[in-house]
Amino acid sequence: MHIKIGTRGSKLALWQAYFVENVLKQNGINSEIIIIETKGDKILDRSLSKIGSKGLFTEEIEEKLRSHDIDIAVHSAKDLQSELAEEFEILAFAQREEPNDVLVSFDKKLSLESGESFVVGTSSTRRIAMLKAFYPQIKTVDMRGNLQTRIQKLKDGHCDALLLAYAGVHRMGYDELINEKINFQKFIPAVGQGSVAIQSMKDLDVDKKLIIRQILNHEPTEQCLLAERAFLKTLQGGCSVPVFGLAKNTVNGIEMNGGVISLDGQQVIIENAVGENNNPELIGQALAAQVIAKGGKKILDEIKRA
Repeated sequence: MHIKIGTRGSKLALWQAYFVENVLKQNGINSEIIIIETKGDKILDRSLSKIGSKGLFTEEIEEKLRSHDIDIAVHSAKDLQSELAEEFEILAFAQREEPNDVLVSFDKKLSLESGESFVVGTSSTRRIAMLKAFYPQIKTVDMRGNLQTRIQKLKDGHCDALLLAYAGVHRMGYDELINEKINFQKFIPAVGQGSVAIQSMKDLDVDKKLIIRQILNHEPTEQCLLAERAFLKTLQGGCSVPVFGLAKNTVNGIEMNGGVISLDGQQVIIENAVGENNNPELIGQALAAQVIAKGGKKILDEIKRA
């Protein structure tokens, strides 16, 4: 058996692809990595929200799945749109890393909790809105590019600190630059943050699908991600819309917190839902209904108009 793995070309994306390759190898499966450049990799002079949110980091990779140039695609789960075309499926979610956002800086004195004003680099509408809501003294500057590019821009003085996902910072070996891990009471992460998703065509060889799922899928992570993705899909949110959600496994099933925030940070809706882990999508859908009932649709409509 030979499996062709499609991935973006950034160091972090390649880390994820090599991780998958190594797990396959440990189980006696040969594979090769095929690098694909996406629209989100090419357009770096505009914020994600101005390019459009659907398939920014996945569209070209999905075309390679359709043409059977690759068997599977390896994505950061948070980059994979909540609504897939009919011919695709997600075979596996790898075990999730800690999903927190972190503040990264060369200046160890900087802290969001200090009350002092400084400049944070981020291209995330969710992070910008949350900073406005919880840390209004913080100024922001748009920061696109891969992790290494952002770290270099930080070093060159474009900003004082960066807001990033812990998973990427940790996987790339930048732990010493982490000033603080931001708690979930203030910064609920993007849906899927910290996990790797394996996508394929539904018509992929059955034996390949079975073995990939068997050796790469982490069921507790999958249960949480299915709840989160159902929440995002129900709200019709994308990677440029400040919708957030985090599910966790509990003794009794799954608990999920999630919501939406206005672009100016003035309106924040956060709701909670619990349920059994045998149908996690229902938990995400129920949470989305609560958020909509509390005024979430009005906020989302305003964001889309903007």
